[in-house]
Amino acid sequence: MKFSLIAGASLLSTCVALCGPAASAQQPAQNTPSADGVTKAAPTTEQPDPTKRRLSDKEKFQQQKALKAEIKGEYKKWVDEDVRWIITDEELAAFKSLGNDEERDQFIENFWLRRNPNPDSPENEYREEHYARIAYANEHFPAGKPGWRTDRGHIYIAYGKPDSIDSHPSGGNYDRPMEEGGGNTSTYPFEIWHYRYLEGIGDNVDIEFVDTCQCGDYHMTLDRSEKDALKYVPGAGQTLSEEMGQSKKADRFNNSGLEQLGTGPMASQQQSKQFDRLDRFAKLMAPPEVKFKDLEAFMATSKILTGPPFLFDVRTDYVKVTNDTVLVPITLQIRNREITFNNKDGVATGLVNILCRVSNLNHKPIQTFEDTVNVQVPTELLAKTQNDASVYWKSIPLRPGLYKIDIVIKDVNNPDHIGTWRRSVNVPKYDDDRLSASSLILADQMERVPSKDIGAGNFVIGNTHIRPRVPAELAAPVIFHRAQNLNFWMQVYNLGIDEKSKQNGATIEYQIMDMATNKSVLDAQETTNKISPNADQVTLEKSMPLASLQPGKYQVSIKVNDGVSKQQIAQSAPFVVD
Repeated sequence: MKFSLIAGASLLSTCVALCGPAASAQQPAQNTPSADGVTKAAPTTEQPDPTKRRLSDKEKFQQQKALKAEIKGEYKKWVDEDVRWIITDEELAAFKSLGNDEERDQFIENFWLRRNPNPDSPENEYREEHYARIAYANEHFPAGKPGWRTDRGHIYIAYGKPDSIDSHPSGGNYDRPMEEGGGNTSTYPFEIWHYRYLEGIGDNVDIEFVDTCQCGDYHMTLDRSEKDALKYVPGAGQTLSEEMGQSKKADRFNNSGLEQLGTGPMASQQQSKQFDRLDRFAKLMAPPEVKFKDLEAFMATSKILTGPPFLFDVRTDYVKVTNDTVLVPITLQIRNREITFNNKDGVATGLVNILCRVSNLNHKPIQTFEDTVNVQVPTELLAKTQNDASVYWKSIPLRPGLYKIDIVIKDVNNPDHIGTWRRSVNVPKYDDDRLSASSLILADQMERVPSKDIGAGNFVIGNTHIRPRVPAELAAPVIFHRAQNLNFWMQVYNLGIDEKSKQNGATIEYQIMDMATNKSVLDAQETTNKISPNADQVTLEKSMPLASLQPGKYQVSIKVNDGVSKQQIAQSAPFVVD
């Protein structure tokens, strides 16, 4: 009762405070006689502007509902379909709060501009790639609904083509890996998409999709046991532990974890990774980050660096693909001493963001790529690896002609540590009637790749994995250690073919010269009809141990004398042995 009295008193005083002035304001104005007997009208009280009054919560809700109702037609399709998987929550809320089509048009223009790899260009490669991904998803992933609405379509549109796909379109017999418990079972159709790196998510990202309805509608799953078609069949599809009698199949359904894989040799490790899997799943479902927009300023406006320069080396090479297309491998070398490392759990980790743009003479971007280099070193070995280098490689196809290459890199753990590199390159034209050659590449690694990897992957040209050594300056010699092998690679194009024998007939001469003494330390030769007798193109791959060479400066030279076409070419490259 006491509470009711106090509440009533408070309500009364509030009513007096709020209602009193309003009540007096509603009384009619009275005329007041003046001293001279003239009656003057009493001044009227100014009424508040109803359009400026504060809206109630109900009125605000109705107003927002009305605004949302106005989003229709192409604008509704744009926000509900076109950018559904890439628009952020903040952007979506801002778009829905707009009051007219002019504001929406401006918003959409700025939306794409923020993601444009080159804001100075009227073309937007990001937007074009995005709509191309939607078209691909609609063509390849429909399942009783448009492909863009499926989980595979969602991931493809947001993150692009995976680096590899492990596809089981018919399901069937499946040998579980040990991390899934081992043993043999039968599965529904499923796919595992693998991304080597996704910005904001991490390295080696595997995404599993399962078609449990067997209707083509693959959904993304956190539980790798969901693809097991025999999971609920007693005694069938047992794990290795269940086969050995160390656990029961019913035990799979008694735990509270994310997955029902059952007990196995790696079960405890898998349980400890559940939070990581949840975190990764949440990041995958969120819109992808707008990458490296901070680096754009250094490329587009030549912004002045405020911190110490981030030094790195770059090498470009040229390899013929067709008469109109040349493969241009771009190799970046970054030394560990230039990278800022963060130490955690005994591992030192450094991250470097890379943004590269290739433009033509009219400053129109031809190619743009962005990536992240992740360097990990055991903490106790970090000091010993300061002179080691991380090498990044990107190969892009270009037409013959003159281009400008801009590269900006950023030390993620030290945001003021920025490096820039800008240079013009002249991509050569390989004419059919002229003997010519690719770049002569000196490499510290060279080996054959499996047939499935031919022409794809980092440092792969044709069927060879070749990692170039990168000089510190243009035309400077590359450095090798005596314990390493000198590997050199070159292709020769447009060899003459004899009309009678239908064979080529060129002589290849190899020479390594000691630049201090001007004496040759290696002379060798071979003929092209021993390498590939009927081809007008040959690949030269040689490897030589350097232990026998004294420290110093050397030069490797390759001369090609074509006995059929009577043409000659020569390539050379300096190197240092330390």
